[in-house]
Amino acid sequence: MWALALAVAASRTTNPVLLGLIIAVVAFVVVNRRGDAPWALAFRLYAYIGLFIVVLRVLFRILIGGEDGGHVLFHLPELPLPEIAGGVTLLGPASAEELLGGFYDGLRLATMVLCVGAANALANPKRLLKAVPGALYEVGTAVTVALSVAPQLAESVLRVRRARRLRAGRQRGLRALKGIIVPVLEDAMDRSLMLASAMDSRGYGRRGYLPRSVRIVVGVCVLTGLTGVCAGIYGVLDGTSTWLGTPLLVGGLVVSVAGFLLGGRRVRRTSYRPDPWRWPETAVAASGIGAVALLVATAKIDAANLYPSLNPLRWPEVSPWHAGALLLGVLPAWLAPLPQLTGAGVRA
Repeated sequence: MWALALAVAASRTTNPVLLGLIIAVVAFVVVNRRGDAPWALAFRLYAYIGLFIVVLRVLFRILIGGEDGGHVLFHLPELPLPEIAGGVTLLGPASAEELLGGFYDGLRLATMVLCVGAANALANPKRLLKAVPGALYEVGTAVTVALSVAPQLAESVLRVRRARRLRAGRQRGLRALKGIIVPVLEDAMDRSLMLASAMDSRGYGRRGYLPRSVRIVVGVCVLTGLTGVCAGIYGVLDGTSTWLGTPLLVGGLVVSVAGFLLGGRRVRRTSYRPDPWRWPETAVAASGIGAVALLVATAKIDAANLYPSLNPLRWPEVSPWHAGALLLGVLPAWLAPLPQLTGAGVRA
């Protein structure tokens, strides 16, 4: 909830200073509250993905952006495409406005990716599986396994590279890629088989009997409700429609909750050592939700600084209201529970 709230806050601005502040907040919380589990190593990979997104976005603007403004930085040979491709001209003059526009858009998307990476680095997917409603039991199991793939691959890559250094492997760069990919894929396959065996031995997939009519009602409620929630979230973020936003979001939540309650009857499971919701969890979620709520509220006071002007070209300016709202998201660095080291078995 904290990470998704900061991702929503990142979607509300293209100001590079505010986006950099969100990245700093997310990185600070990850450094102070991640443990030594496999999924804690995934944040660096998401940082590389975010850097790739920014570079690709700028290169895409150079490729088909064209001149959009009076500050031309350099000229490239123009490559006109045939009329069947819409008459688009590749390359040509590249202006500062176009490059900055691509940089702002790419940085916003990269910040949202880093927020998701922070959730993957801090949240335990096994604890997440316990909180999945019964109606989404099978889907939740698949999603939880999928979320744990990237951290496990990161751990496998580090382990293989460490083994290669111990064996004095001399190949580097692309030449060493073959010697890394094959052991990593083999390790991922072994982990998948072990996970499947462990889940099968613990009775995953058991169902209680429900009539066909009830199963159809559950499926319709869940799918309709989640579709309404997705459309409602889009409407809230877009802000251009009155009926597509909050009303559709609330209606989708009501219908999906009804489906969850009905679908929970077909999965009978018990919890060993239940995972209660305490005040630290509330504080972490409230800090993220409070940050995005304050950002939306202060946008009415000073909305111009959220989207820096590109035409005319100006330096990005930061409002203290917006910066103070985002700094609320750094509180989990002290309010969240201390990470427990799995190897040593002591608290960090």
